[in-house]
Amino acid sequence: MKNLKRICMAVGMSALFGWLPAQNAADEELKNLMSSTERAATNLPGYEFPRLDKEGRAYFRFHAPEATGLQVDICGKKYPMKKDAQGFWTAVTDPLVVGFHYYFLIADGVSVIDPSTYTFFGCCREAGGIEVPEGPEGDYYRPQQVPHGQVRSCTYYAESQKEFRRAMVYTPAEYEKNTKKRYPVLYLQHGMGEDETGWSSQGNMQHIMDNLIASGECVPMIVVMESGDVEAPFTPKPGENPFEARNKYGASFYDVILKDLIPMIDGTFRTKTDRENRAMAGLSWGGFQTFNTVLPNLDKFSYLGTFSGAIFGVDVKTCFDGVFADADKFNKQVHYFFMGCGSDENFGTKKMTDDLKGIGIDVVFYESLGTAHEWLTWRRCFKEFVPHLFK
Repeated sequence: MKNLKRICMAVGMSALFGWLPAQNAADEELKNLMSSTERAATNLPGYEFPRLDKEGRAYFRFHAPEATGLQVDICGKKYPMKKDAQGFWTAVTDPLVVGFHYYFLIADGVSVIDPSTYTFFGCCREAGGIEVPEGPEGDYYRPQQVPHGQVRSCTYYAESQKEFRRAMVYTPAEYEKNTKKRYPVLYLQHGMGEDETGWSSQGNMQHIMDNLIASGECVPMIVVMESGDVEAPFTPKPGENPFEARNKYGASFYDVILKDLIPMIDGTFRTKTDRENRAMAGLSWGGFQTFNTVLPNLDKFSYLGTFSGAIFGVDVKTCFDGVFADADKFNKQVHYFFMGCGSDENFGTKKMTDDLKGIGIDVVFYESLGTAHEWLTWRRCFKEFVPHLFK
């Protein structure tokens, strides 16, 4: 353990100072690398590695002379790092697809977080992250010279669970100025293994909202993000029916949102409290939670969205207590119904929307081209979804 601590400390210091020239012949190679690459935007201030080249390859460099083996674990592949005579370890990845990626270091067999990056809660734990930048087409999720809203952390007591919880709440830039105005609310959920910070940290939802509001494409609204009780991995107990276990995973959140979270938000912020001004959306497992929250409670919600929603193999005529059976009634109740996914994932979203359209349900399908089950898909889905709310 002491040796691992020394390795981690060395890795951390080298990430800060590893850009300094090594020795002799290595000097020129390092100089060329620094000039042909850029530090990742997800690095902590002052840290020069990891770096990215124009093809999306990530370059890692650490000084850990006592380590016997280091690897970079990213995008489903482990890259062995090579050690030089001065104790510097280096590795370069294959070209990575644009967007946000979690990654870890494996130091002598132990998975650890790269101390040179901001941390992000994902993969059911704190993780390192790297953003492989898009071109100008990604400006919609980057901060621009527009009025900026706030994302605040709100602690509240959930009586249904007898515990204190936290929600992240976005308020638009005008919220502090228009003190007599009330706002509609979007409840926005992340996926399995992530938490309430996911949408604002990995998803950049606040920048998307700021930019859409500033351009007039989106009405100002409050956005609420909660943990959903899905931070830990889904692990059925021995002998437990997997289908029943699946339905229980995160199910505690249904009481939380209806009995605790919505009343807290309506009591704390200047909200419009009727169903016409309340929406819900979620990605992956958050999409499953969205269906299970909204569809039985259409007296409380009038907008619905799923992004790569974890909804599989359902009969649209009978699922969710037959809520889709009367298409005319459903279409009158739900003002906008959106289902999106990436073109490179196989979550059955397209089939479900086709089935829904086949029985007369008004549902919009969106496909993010060239992306899989990842944050770039969900940023794009969010951008497509929110302009249709509360109009």
